[in-house]
Amino acid sequence: MAFRPLSWFLGLFSLDIGIDLGTANTLVNVRGKGIVLNEPSWVVLDKKTKIPVKVGLQAKEMVGRTPATHIAVRPLRDGVISEYDVTKEMISYFLSKAHQMSIVPLPQPRVVIGIPSGATKVEKKAVYDAAHEAGARETYLIEEPMAAALGAGLPVTEIIGSMMVDIGGGTTEVAVISMFGVVVSRSLRVAGDELDQDIITYIRNKYNLLIGERMAEQVKITIGSAYPLPNEKTMNVRGRNLVTGLPEELEVSSVEIREAISGSVQVIVDTVKDALDEAPPEIVADLIENGVCLAGGGALLLGLKERLMDEVNLRVWVAEDPLTCVARGAGMVLEDLDKFENLLVDVD
Repeated sequence: MAFRPLSWFLGLFSLDIGIDLGTANTLVNVRGKGIVLNEPSWVVLDKKTKIPVKVGLQAKEMVGRTPATHIAVRPLRDGVISEYDVTKEMISYFLSKAHQMSIVPLPQPRVVIGIPSGATKVEKKAVYDAAHEAGARETYLIEEPMAAALGAGLPVTEIIGSMMVDIGGGTTEVAVISMFGVVVSRSLRVAGDELDQDIITYIRNKYNLLIGERMAEQVKITIGSAYPLPNEKTMNVRGRNLVTGLPEELEVSSVEIREAISGSVQVIVDTVKDALDEAPPEIVADLIENGVCLAGGGALLLGLKERLMDEVNLRVWVAEDPLTCVARGAGMVLEDLDKFENLLVDVD
């Protein structure tokens, strides 16, 4: 029998995990099981000890409702780590939950994590170190648009051009891809969170009503749109009147919310057009046939597909289950690490 290193035997039993470490949500994909976790990237800390009390869904439910002894934080901003120690604890929590779903809890897992294509070396190293300290045996990084393209089933390994627009919570990633490589890429820190802030600002300025982030997100999901709707919608929003200081509820329309987010949506559209302008003509010809793929939570914004089709004159389509594309793509890398090795990001 040929000699096998210890790492080979460990690989037979360890978990292979793909993680979409998002600003808004963290998804965990375990090889052989699929997406096992999809929880908000929130942590509630004890103010004195800085020890996490709640993580994920339970932490988000406490946002705006924490007692004076606790604080709710988002350890990632614009797709990268802003609170290193808290992020490490959050990753450790998610890895621990993934282990609990496994028959064989040991040894430590191999992990692939999606990161923004515009991340700096320091930001990449922070993600790598946080995952390692959280319990990963081997850690690999992959740029989010490439992982999303894999998860969406785009032909990234073929001699044909594809285009991925991944709109997350903190970043929008635009990439033109061909033959295992990125031909043109843009990483924009305007995404879902920016749309939420636009809604908060608009309602405060127009109605003197202060609403929270969760309410703004709910408004965006329910009636937010990037293109006129066949049937415009309305929704009641609740907050505090800044003049009287009293609670107030009022009705807003999808037309108003479209106006509120129009600036940020236009920035995203212009970024897509800018990437297309830089793409070689042969790849543009491929895109006329294959279209542009949308992924991430932002892909679900009503009318965005139609808005982009109107602006860029190409077929635009939303990936199947766009929220999980990055996590699924990260998991696919570990299924055949040799094949996808060129897609991994060098941390050194």
